[in-house]
Amino acid sequence: MNWDDETDTAPAERLVGAVADGEDTAVEAALRPKDLGEFVGQEKVRQQLDLVLKAARQRGATADHVLLSGAPGLGKTTLSMIIAAEMGAPIRITSGPAIQHAGDLAAILSSLQEGEVLFLDEIHRMSRPAEEMLYMAMEDFRVDVIVGKGPGATAIPLELPPFTLVGATTRAGLLPPPLRDRFGFTGHMEFYAPEELQRVIHRSARLLDVEIDTEGAAEIAGRSRGTPRIANRLLRRVRDYAQVKVDGVITREVASTALQVYEVDARGLDRLDRAVLEALLKLFGGGPVGLSTLAVAVGEERETVEEVAEPFLVREGLLARTPRGRVATPAAWAHLGLVPPAAQTGQQGLFGA
Repeated sequence: MNWDDETDTAPAERLVGAVADGEDTAVEAALRPKDLGEFVGQEKVRQQLDLVLKAARQRGATADHVLLSGAPGLGKTTLSMIIAAEMGAPIRITSGPAIQHAGDLAAILSSLQEGEVLFLDEIHRMSRPAEEMLYMAMEDFRVDVIVGKGPGATAIPLELPPFTLVGATTRAGLLPPPLRDRFGFTGHMEFYAPEELQRVIHRSARLLDVEIDTEGAAEIAGRSRGTPRIANRLLRRVRDYAQVKVDGVITREVASTALQVYEVDARGLDRLDRAVLEALLKLFGGGPVGLSTLAVAVGEERETVEEVAEPFLVREGLLARTPRGRVATPAAWAHLGLVPPAAQTGQQGLFGA
């Protein structure tokens, strides 16, 4: 079971949102895997990272700096904690938005112990002055502290103990090349296959003392958007339903009925996703339609539609972004059980219909 503490623009109460809400944060501490052997999925990243850490331990040195990129909820924070555990080192956790001045970073770096792991979440949102200080700290384990102001200001070099920086980002492209180049290992977290999510769900069910069969786990996994955090959130909601409405055992039928109550359909779409598709199909004949017009039609802000609903719909092949506007694909019509208008035949041909 793997996830992280990234933020995204989705409302925290959204059941299929990848951002961690208060309940997620409380439960995750108990469910996080403690070492790479327990970590499910991300096979390439896990194998490569295992080699990096084992080599560092054999040399008796600190591990190389690690950059983890990928969507929220895939396990970046979990891996950072595993890195610290594998190296037998303490971990310090902070985030890019919390470091607005170089002095903030200098205070953190100067208090690190030798070999300590510094986890910097949302590293792409760190201020530029702090970012430039980080270059020297990562490469030379040294920072220059400026004392005084104006012509009389003096730079005092401060030596740092060797440490390992683990940076996490949902937008690796926003990191400047000088910063990316200073990471010894870069791992990209992929979305999970349904089979991997089933393993995550079975593991979490054991820890939560929930009885679930294989088909029940498969049903939840298929609606989890390839994200462990969402899988665990859905598992907890289905557990509640099973506890109140049936005998507490989660089967396919129980999971399906429970998730219908929570408005999560068979492909993981929730109320907002379906509202966008229904407006696009029923009101605008499948498009193309402008983003602002679509947002007004569903009663949401433009940014909510663009940044919360659209990424998953595009990834699922239900919606396409074109220069003329948003267009529904044949898969969208099929998913909602609708038939494209005859006038749309030529346009839908663009998607292979």
